Amino acid sequence: MEINRVFIAGNLTRDPELRMIAGGTAVCDLGLASNRRYRKQGSEQMQEETCFVTVTVWGRQAENCNQYLSKGKKVVVEGRLKFDQWADKESGKNRSKLTVVADRVHFMPRSSEGGSTQGGYSTTGEQSSPTADQNTGGSTNEFPQGQPFNDEVPF
Repeated sequence: MEINRVFIAGNLTRDPELRMIAGGTAVCDLGLASNRRYRKQGSEQMQEETCFVTVTVWGRQAENCNQYLSKGKKVVVEGRLKFDQWADKESGKNRSKLTVVADRVHFMPRSSEGGSTQGGYSTTGEQSSPTADQNTGGSTNEFPQGQPFNDEVPF
């Protein structure tokens, strides 16, 4: 059995980039920065590292991301990893990139928006805790209050 599931929370590093591919399908690329704070072993100082991730969103969800998100907004992304390889046209060198293909994008309010961090914005742009699932055409899932997603593995 293989599992390829990713949950990542962070801030957008740039405005969403929307494009349409053949057949009229919307594709949106998001730049996401996720910070990790930790205490280095044997030290009292807190360290911080930032992981930069490219997220690809498809369909109606991509259009909603483009419409409602902007640089600096907080999101939680649920999806899968995708590894691409190609030969650079100029140098001929092999290149590769690891991206996250989003199944769901949860829009999270800033603490100044609505006064609470427990609610969120779904990919439809409505303020609530449910999110739209692009694979089922917009069904919703309720999450426990205060938690953006359930991290239990269903097996």
